[in-house]
Amino acid sequence: MIAVEGAKKLVTQNTKVLPSIEIELSEGLGYVLSEDVYAPISHPPFQQSAMDGYAIGQFKKNSPSNTFKLVGETKAGDLSTFSLKEGEAIRIFTGAMVPGGAMSVIMQEVTEVNGDELVIHQEIKAGSNIRPEGGQIMAGALALAKGTTLSPAGVGFLADLGITQLNVYAKPKVGLIVTGNELVKAGQKLQKGQIYESNSTTLTAALLATGTNVAATKSVQDSLEQTTLTIQKMMESMEVIIISGGISVGDYDFVGEALKSLNVEEVFYKVNQKPGKPLFFGKKDKCIIFALPGNPSAALLCFYQYVLPAIRKMCGESVHSLEKRSLVLKNGYIKKGERAHFLKAKVEGETVEILEGQSSAMLYTFAVANALVYIPENKNEVKIGELVEVQMLP
Repeated sequence: MIAVEGAKKLVTQNTKVLPSIEIELSEGLGYVLSEDVYAPISHPPFQQSAMDGYAIGQFKKNSPSNTFKLVGETKAGDLSTFSLKEGEAIRIFTGAMVPGGAMSVIMQEVTEVNGDELVIHQEIKAGSNIRPEGGQIMAGALALAKGTTLSPAGVGFLADLGITQLNVYAKPKVGLIVTGNELVKAGQKLQKGQIYESNSTTLTAALLATGTNVAATKSVQDSLEQTTLTIQKMMESMEVIIISGGISVGDYDFVGEALKSLNVEEVFYKVNQKPGKPLFFGKKDKCIIFALPGNPSAALLCFYQYVLPAIRKMCGESVHSLEKRSLVLKNGYIKKGERAHFLKAKVEGETVEILEGQSSAMLYTFAVANALVYIPENKNEVKIGELVEVQMLP
């Protein structure tokens, strides 16, 4: 049985970053850039008005310094250009090109217009309300660095620069296999001894939250032949396979035997943790395989600790694990046994509370938690007011 940190290290060592692919910018949300992106143009590409008002030229000698002659109008998108002489002004709107010779844009709220005469009731400061050419970025400058995960703002920023295609790291094709004779899909009537199957729904949602789609989901009965054939079929097309249930040592747990018959290399099996001890990680050819416990809370816990970091690495992300914080514990906890514990918890400000209901079969506590408290295997008790390691849930 391997320790938690050793298991995490082996997952990282045996997971490879996927190749780079070219995609349309419109599809880029959540992808990671596989190369630096440089600005093909300056942004803004011209001097731009920051508001509705009036662009004014230089002061005219021997004339009032707050009075200008209106000679035209320009709005955003106009192709015609003006060049202002001393004492001239034009009506201008937000986003419009500032004319040559302009020294400032004056907001309309502090002006008065009498025919073709503009009077300004405010001190005039040179350069005010003018966005300079390249004020956000100059042509040729680094726009977004390799390794950046594209957010909505990142996609929009690149669209500002006229970029339409990107090179990004591919995302893995993920297949889910759920095992168990007792499992019934939601919507069907339960018979005695049956329960509704939730792990496929839970794990699909967890994957979608990371920006990864599930390519295929299969349910199998507790049968060695069916389990083996399903895994074999998925290995032909998937880069990640997640199996739920059937990995323990019961008479009807066939996943381990199936993986062995398919010559899947075992990287580790069983982790010294609670919940989620019966966890398998292996690989064959281009595919990595996680066999998770069947209990819902244990399956989701193992996903966050081991599957999520692997997928993040494959996608080219630099940070693989959950965000860690050191917070003050609001309630004490005594750990039984020598296994490391992951405890569902609630973070409020700089404190964290371990929640009631830590059973590996209970999803409710996970549903209301926003964090996990990690107690390592060599620690048996944490006390009120003690600083503990907290892992924030996505």
